[in-house]
Amino acid sequence: MKIAQVAPLTESVPPKFYGGTERVVSYLTEELVHRGHDVTLFASGDSETSAKLVSCCECSLRSDPDVRDPIPYYMMMLDRVRRMEADFDVLHFHIDQFHFPIFRTIAEKTLTTLHGRQDLPDLQKLYRAFPEMSVVSISNAQRRPIPFANFAGTVYHGLPQSLHKPVLHPHGGYLAFLGRISPEKRVDRAIEIARAVGFPLKIAAKVDAVDVEYFEKAIAPLLKTEGVEYIGEISDGEKSSFLGEASALLFPIDWPEPFGMVMIEAMACGTPVLAFDHGSVREVIDEGITGFIANDIEAAIAAVPSLLGLDRGRVRQQFEKRFTASAMARSYESLYARAFMRTPRLVPSNDETVGSEYQALIN
Repeated sequence: MKIAQVAPLTESVPPKFYGGTERVVSYLTEELVHRGHDVTLFASGDSETSAKLVSCCECSLRSDPDVRDPIPYYMMMLDRVRRMEADFDVLHFHIDQFHFPIFRTIAEKTLTTLHGRQDLPDLQKLYRAFPEMSVVSISNAQRRPIPFANFAGTVYHGLPQSLHKPVLHPHGGYLAFLGRISPEKRVDRAIEIARAVGFPLKIAAKVDAVDVEYFEKAIAPLLKTEGVEYIGEISDGEKSSFLGEASALLFPIDWPEPFGMVMIEAMACGTPVLAFDHGSVREVIDEGITGFIANDIEAAIAAVPSLLGLDRGRVRQQFEKRFTASAMARSYESLYARAFMRTPRLVPSNDETVGSEYQALIN
């Protein structure tokens, strides 16, 4: 199939450091190319891909000090995608809902993966205004605030199976926190849990501009606690060692997490996860196999001994069973096929002259 992947411009694809959505788009794009599809990636010019790259800005917007407003760049990108839409069987968007008004007349050939939280009241009005636009959830929990939206399916994120090597006998002797430092990610809880169980805590996390004040007032003083080490933002290549050598990952969130990429990154390394019961957590963690789920600090602290006793080989096996890029791509292929069948097109009346790609989809 001829597939367009439309990525956010904030980070490159894949991102150099933090950037969950761009990372997923990269994994999906590369796997689709590997599976024989003709894929075009609309992304920043500093992206790296085996697909055809359409550069929509010179470099990622986050890395360009001259960028003040990202919206003009998205408008230019969407105009370019719209002018090229006839070249594709399916247009797959990963940029929230910016494209809805522009593409509603060809909604049948579009899919939009929702990567963020959907419990904001304004979004309900938006989905009701564009009922023809097919959307994909990344967890069933993500759907709850908008059950009336036009969901084509739920597709869990996946990682390349060879991206991280499992570490079955870690030597780090620490607990890990990976991601962002923000009020909803609750690194303060991670510090409290680590202190209570007597384990060092290593924190590899970025601080967005919007969270600088929160970091300086609420978190920076806690980093002076003995046994707490703040590493800062790390690259993809550093994750294998950071997560693999950790005894466990702490994921003490306090918000409706749509998926939680860091959980499956830890599982790929064989590292069990202790998470709080919000959003997608129960869909991602197989309790007692890949981790444990807690409702409060006391329960989290009590779960740590059992967490450390989990079989890291089984953690990795469960990752391979559920969360690979191959599994993700297969799920999207099914959704692309449905979109392909919905799209009006000229089809020869003689079945023998129908293109092999189309024939494979209708059989």
